[in-house]
Amino acid sequence: MVKEERTLIIIKPDALQRNLMGEIIGRFERKGLKIVGMKMIQLEDVLLDEHYCQHKGKPFFESLKKFMKSAPVTAVVLSGINAIKATRLIVGSTKGYEADAGTIRGDLSVSGQANIVHASDSPESAELEIKRFFNSGEIFEYKKADYEFVYGEEERGEML
Repeated sequence: MVKEERTLIIIKPDALQRNLMGEIIGRFERKGLKIVGMKMIQLEDVLLDEHYCQHKGKPFFESLKKFMKSAPVTAVVLSGINAIKATRLIVGSTKGYEADAGTIRGDLSVSGQANIVHASDSPESAELEIKRFFNSGEIFEYKKADYEFVYGEEERGEML
């Protein structure tokens, strides 16, 4: 059987303030990705310093942290075959003004910072980020009723 991937998305404060959470979650669900974990949290400096460590020392770092603390965020773990690539495609380019129409950022943002959602960019970062935001008991395993209609037999590993 083909192994499913997990990935993390963070629905950012701008999406919450603009009443876009349902729209965003719906796009992932319509694609066929499975929600296996979800919670709303208020981010603090320690977690943000760890999550955005690659930006530490850059001119925008403090304003990024201030923005991410301005309202709660919703952290979501998605699961599916090729979930990371599929999620990145749905999310679009980092800067909303460069993102393709039809993507979350292309349709819903024009900013580089207030860009609606974060998405893990690799299997390695997905694993680290999921552990950063979720305990093992907060992630669920279950069979989704539409699984056989989302993926073909070859993708599910049934013909191998």
